This record gives sequence, structure tokens and C-alpha cells, in this order.
Amino acid sequence: MSRLNLAEKLIESHLISGKIFPGEVLQLKIDQVLSEDATGTLVMLELEALGARSVKAELCAQYVDHNILKADHRNGDDHVFLESACRKFGLWYSRPGNGISHPVHMSCFGIPGKTMLGADSHTCAAGSLSMLAMGAGGIEIALAMIGCPLTLVMPKVLGVYLEGNLQSWVSAKDIILELLRRYTVSGCWNKIVEYHGPGLKNLTAMDRHVIANMGHEMGAITSVFPADDQVRFFLRQQSREEDFTELSADEGATYDEEAFIDLSELEPMIACPSRPDKVVKVKEVSGRPVSQSYIGSSANPGLRDFSIPALIVSGRHVPDNMSFDINPSSRQVLHGLIQSGDLERLIGAGASLHDTGCGGCIGMGQAPASGHNSLRTVPRNFPGRSGTKEDQVYLCSPETATVSALTGKITDPREMDMEYPVYEEPETLLDMRPLMGAPQEIPVKVELKKGPNIKKLPVMEKMLSVIDGPVILKVEDNVTTDDIIPAGAEVLPMWSNIPELSRHTFSRIDNSFYERAREIEEDLFLVAGHNLGYGSGREHAAITLRYLGVRCVIAKSVTLPYRKNLIDHGVLILTMGNESDYQFFCEGDRLQFFDLASLTGDNTYLELKNLSRNKTIWLRNDLSEREVEVIKFGGRINYIKGVLGGVMEGGGIF
Repeated sequence: MSRLNLAEKLIESHLISGKIFPGEVLQLKIDQVLSEDATGTLVMLELEALGARSVKAELCAQYVDHNILKADHRNGDDHVFLESACRKFGLWYSRPGNGISHPVHMSCFGIPGKTMLGADSHTCAAGSLSMLAMGAGGIEIALAMIGCPLTLVMPKVLGVYLEGNLQSWVSAKDIILELLRRYTVSGCWNKIVEYHGPGLKNLTAMDRHVIANMGHEMGAITSVFPADDQVRFFLRQQSREEDFTELSADEGATYDEEAFIDLSELEPMIACPSRPDKVVKVKEVSGRPVSQSYIGSSANPGLRDFSIPALIVSGRHVPDNMSFDINPSSRQVLHGLIQSGDLERLIGAGASLHDTGCGGCIGMGQAPASGHNSLRTVPRNFPGRSGTKEDQVYLCSPETATVSALTGKITDPREMDMEYPVYEEPETLLDMRPLMGAPQEIPVKVELKKGPNIKKLPVMEKMLSVIDGPVILKVEDNVTTDDIIPAGAEVLPMWSNIPELSRHTFSRIDNSFYERAREIEEDLFLVAGHNLGYGSGREHAAITLRYLGVRCVIAKSVTLPYRKNLIDHGVLILTMGNESDYQFFCEGDRLQFFDLASLTGDNTYLELKNLSRNKTIWLRNDLSEREVEVIKFGGRINYIKGVLGGVMEGGGIF
């Protein structure tokens, strides 16, 4: 009898087809589906385009956590639209102010052993509750909502063995930063990271959330933890202990790869600007001036992540030139801070309190000053993501951020002249379920309420037999989806309006991209280095390219989520069989790719002509037969309607 690790057990329990062996194509049943307002508007428009009548997954929830700032009508219109869509299709609705989707979902609906797909890359945070939780693009989310299985290539499983206990002033953020130091932003591509070992005993469910959340920053598909006494206690806090099921790897289970961390040897860590894997020990950069410390986000959303800072600053004050920003992650956390008196401690120390939501993590307020360092407990520090061009954002633990706020410079928190605060988890926390809009038991006819900024999905035409046109842009390694489509207060309100949003495509890299793309009435090629599209799983970074005429992406490598999004929107993806061929592409080169009509999933290498250089380049085709068909039809929605016949009345695809 085979001995399975936890990831394999979660997959096996939801397996519809395929074998649990790395590289095998699987189909999995999805139990729960999550979307948030930045991505959810497209998900609902895609449900409408598919002709769906109601969701069929066990539980679907729509959160409003990104676009809370109402500078004009657009964000408010999105909220009205999403609420009407939830009533129409049968989703739970979490109103503005309830908090960030990931910790709120964990509190209200997370159940060990369930699978979940989310229209947000940090959906993987639910692995802290022993769920198999993954981020995906909007079309994949819409299909999961109406009961379609997820197609997935079986990943390798990296087992991370934890032993020992964390020292004072070292916390969960330092664990995941240490792993990012080891594995970088691409070191866990197509892997599931599974944590096991005696070191888990003293890591709470919310500590694990911190680690699982940022597993995506290493390129991992998801992370999983066992369901043990810590998870049972968390569910008891939420008045949901009946949802607990003990889960762990079989004794003697093996892993495709293994890593080891002695928690007692870890020190405070920090990621320097401007990538999550530029990690060093805090003491190596001590003394650098700081003008902002920011506590909050989905990466450090637990009550202790705010209460520990409150206890540190109690009776003290941050300097006059320090912006000490507190972004509570949920109403539950804000309620807990009020009850304990910790909110009073924070405000008395000079902290600024902000809305419960994503806030400054996605550039929606709290942007740092130009030329000044900002310490943040958020998951990402991509250039400009904070809302300030050429920002200098460091990622660190709440302990490091808070102590540095008091000193005005990056400070190893172990230098603080006090004992490490004693924090005890409360036995119960505010039950947020009554604050959620539940689906109606009896479906009623509901008209979607669309404000002037909510536009239907653009209609994409089928692929022609020849792609012939210029290289519109050539980019280097590690271009993020933030680089392709920014977030922030200026751009996020346009995410439900693809024509307007497309004006910001690649604006951080080449602000002439939109105008040049609109002027060229030909097929366009994009050429890239390694790790194209890492970071957020936003499908907007794919659909805007396709809308502007990009028909083919040629890259050294493309991240799995971005690859799926490009294919779902009808963009051909080819990779360089020989990485040195990257030198044979320049912006403006005219390329030709012939005979797309005969393209299949069986071709290993395909011929591309660079007419500007009179050179033939062979590119690797690793597309499946179905992916080729999707691209030929101009995208997944066209394919479903044209080949599969559309959506049945019951909600499933045939």
C-alpha cells in the first residue's frame, strides 16, 4: 500500500481523472471558489458571457477588499454590480469593510480537506487550514463556479521539515523570507510546498497563513499544512469546531524534493527593494533611514500581527517624521484590537488607522514618500506597486517594522530594550458570518446592475493561419503582471473596463506601448526573457495584450498562471528552445509564423522567420491539443461556445 504525503492525499480525494505522478494531466473536483472585486468583475462578466444561470460548486464567495477607496463613482458602481451578480448567480457577498478575502474566507468558510480555486494569486493562503487552494485566472474561476473540474499537470511536492522553536523577536514572516532567500521567485515553479515536522507544534493557523500566503512568491502552485490541534483551535475561535478534520501525511511518506529548517536558528530577515527574494538578515541593513512602517495585508493578517506591534509601542511614540500605517485585515481583527485595548495603544503611539482591506499593499493609498524607505509586512515589493514611482519598499515581520518605526531606521528587533511581548490568542473571535450576504435559497430573476464604467468583454476573433507583424516590445527576465497591468488608485477602478484599462498596458516599462499598438494594424509579437508574468495572477495582464493585438508571445519561460491566462484569451505562446536565440529579436523586427491551421499539440519545434534579419528561429511548442484548439478559436469562451456547445441550463459544460 502506497504511503501518500498530504498534498497527494488532498489530490487523490478530489481526483476525477489522471494519475498522481509528476507530469501527469489531472482533473480535480473543486469544492470552493473565491473572487475579489479587482478580478471578480471580469469573472461575473465571464459568467454572463458563458450564459450561466447559477453556480454549482459547494461554496462560492465574492469579496470586496481591493477597490474600497471611492474617489469617484467607479468603485461604488463595481460594488453594486458585484452584489447584483451574487444574487443572480448564487454567491456569498462580502461587503466593503469586512476585510481581505483570504483571512475572512479562512475565518468564515475554510474547511480542512477541501479544494479551493480563487481569482487571486494569494488564495494559496488557505493551505494553512489543510486545504488544497490555488489561484487562477477569471475564466478558470467562472468555470469552477459552474461545476467544471480543474485541469492540472501533477506538480512535484517539496517537503519542508521544520524542527525547533522560534526565538523571541523572530516570527512566521522570517520563515517564509528565509525560504525565499533559498529558492528565489522562481525556485518552486510547478511545485506544491508541504510543511511537516515537530516545528509546526507552536505555529498557529495564522502563522501558517503568513507562510502559505507567500509561497506563491516562490512560484509554488500552493502550500499545504496538516490539520492538527492548532487548526482545531482556530476553528474553535471561529465557532466552527465541527468543521475540523484531522489530516496529515501518511507515516513514512516521501517527497520529490526535501528541505530542512531549524526554527531555533532563524534570525529576523528582510527583503530589500524591489523583489521578494532579495532577502538578507535585518542586521546586515541596520541603520538605513525609514520614513514609513506599514502593518497589515493578506501576508500578515492575524490578530497577533497587530497586537504584538501594539504591545511593543505601548507607552512610546513614533518620531514626528514617521508614517506608522495600520491596515486591519478584517472587522474581526479590528474588533479584537478594540476589545483588548491594543487599538488604543497603537493610536496613542502615533499610528494612522486605515480601512479594513488591501489598501497600500496594492497601491490603494498609503503610498510612501519619494526617495524614502518603507518597511511593510505585505507580500510583494515590486517596483511602483506601492503607488510611488521608484519606491524603496522592504518586506519584513511586524516585529521588525514596529521597532524600526520607533527608531526611525531599520533595526534588528532583538535590539529593543524590552522583553518580547507576551501574547495569548483569545478563546473566541467575532463571528463574521452574519455580516456576509448569503446566497438566496430560491433563485430569483436578477438583472445585473452595470454602471457606465462596466463594459462587456471584448469579442476576440479566431486565429488566422498566419501571424505576420512586428515585435511590439522586448522585455527582460522577471517581468511581473504588475509591470504589464498596474494596480493602484489610478488604474484599479478601470479593471472592469478593458478598453480603458488597456491604455495602461506596460505603462511602467514603456509608456508609448498603448499608442504604438493602436497605430499598428497588424499582428503583434511580444518577446520576453525568463519568468514572464510572475506575481499576481490577474488575467487583465493577458486580455489587454490580446485586445491591443498581441497574437504571439515568445519567451524563455512563462509562469504557469500567466501562461494559462494568455491561452484562455487566445494568445499563442512559444518558448525558446535555445535561450541564446533571445539575441536575435529586437523591437521592430518583422516576424512571420505560418500554417497555424495545421498546428497541433504534437509539434516539438516550430519554425519562425525573422524577416528583418533574414533568419529562421526554431521555437518550442509545449501546448496540449486542447490548448491549441482554444488558441485557434480566439480564447476559452469562444472555444466553449463553438466546440462544446456552451453552458447547459444546469450550469455544467458539455
